[in-house]
Amino acid sequence: MNTPCDPRRAQLRRLKAYALAMLLAMLAGFIVSHLNDERGIWAWVGAFCEAATVGALADWFAVVALFRRPLNLPIPHTAIIPRNKERIADSLAVFVRDHFLEPQALLAKLKVFDPATRLGEWLSQPAQARMLAGMARGWAVQALDLLDEAAVRRSIQGFVVQQLRQWNAAATAGDLLGLLTADNRHQRVLDEGLTRIGTWLDTDSVRQQASALIVRYIRKEWPKLASTVDWVKPVDEIGDSLADRLACAALEELQAVLSQPEHPLRQDYARWLGDYMRRLREDPALANRVDALKQQMLDHPALQDYVQGLWQRVHGFLREDLAREDSALAGHLERSLGQLGAAISRDPALRDALNQHMLAGAGKLTNRLRAGVTTHIAQTVKGWDEEKLVEQLELSVGRDLQYIRFNGTLVGGLIGLLLHALTGWLRF
Repeated sequence: MNTPCDPRRAQLRRLKAYALAMLLAMLAGFIVSHLNDERGIWAWVGAFCEAATVGALADWFAVVALFRRPLNLPIPHTAIIPRNKERIADSLAVFVRDHFLEPQALLAKLKVFDPATRLGEWLSQPAQARMLAGMARGWAVQALDLLDEAAVRRSIQGFVVQQLRQWNAAATAGDLLGLLTADNRHQRVLDEGLTRIGTWLDTDSVRQQASALIVRYIRKEWPKLASTVDWVKPVDEIGDSLADRLACAALEELQAVLSQPEHPLRQDYARWLGDYMRRLREDPALANRVDALKQQMLDHPALQDYVQGLWQRVHGFLREDLAREDSALAGHLERSLGQLGAAISRDPALRDALNQHMLAGAGKLTNRLRAGVTTHIAQTVKGWDEEKLVEQLELSVGRDLQYIRFNGTLVGGLIGLLLHALTGWLRF
């Protein structure tokens, strides 16, 4: 856009003044030569000035007719540019489309450019990877600051709760138990559980608790018998003995189960587990009970508060990390970018694959953009104000057009001399 101080405007005015001065000089010479009866040298001056005046006026008319009507007269085929603005706009748009947005030409240039190699070299430079990581860190911080935390919390809560409500918990539990039973993992779980129970039973504190429970039960249910037995042997000793025997019997049974892969307890356990997995997948009643339990958990205030606090915790972690210059996330991104650049640089197959993807993407993008860019250029030019359009074009090429007027004046004069010499020769 030009400004009042645009130097092109002053240059154009100056050249127009020179062209007008040349025209006036030719007119003056023509008049003076006629006043001197066109004898001798004046005949040659008159021939030159007459033809130069015609050439200057013709070129002035041609130059002015490009931009406006000469002397505001309704002469046909004048004001060519403003009158044909829409046709010029369509032609310009088609020219740009066919010569600058032709897919094959663009893809050929892009292929020679070898974007994958250049990308690899660029990313391999630590400064470039650091710059990209820093830019990404800044964008991420701004994005976090712009987010409406209340809205995000509500969205996350709604999404998580909705997904959990739609989740088939019974089927998932059946699948998890199926994974548990694969390769007899459930038997190893049983072994671990029985081992822990045996360790627990083999402790003095457990035996003492069992003995106290037996004694308390005997004294409560059979108080007279307990008093009578105390004369023979204290009930406390009997409780300790029973507790030891019960513990030993239980440990022996546990050891038998642990040492026998085909123990009936193991078989009962496997059958029960298999039947329960089948029911989780196929029994609607059990599935409904599991789903009802899931719904109760979802409606619990503690779970609702936990889901609402997810975004706050995630946001706080991200904001705190990204705000630091030594951000762990930014550092990971920087290392990843550097590794990507190194991988691209040393792997020809990867470069070829990236180039192919880029070329394919560029081809699709070019085909999509051609029509849009063409329409945009045409509509933009058509929307320009005619006076502004003429002014901009005249400022851009007007100086060269004034030289056409100069040349027309001089060439016309020389042609006038040539014709004068030819007519003189023909007379003799």
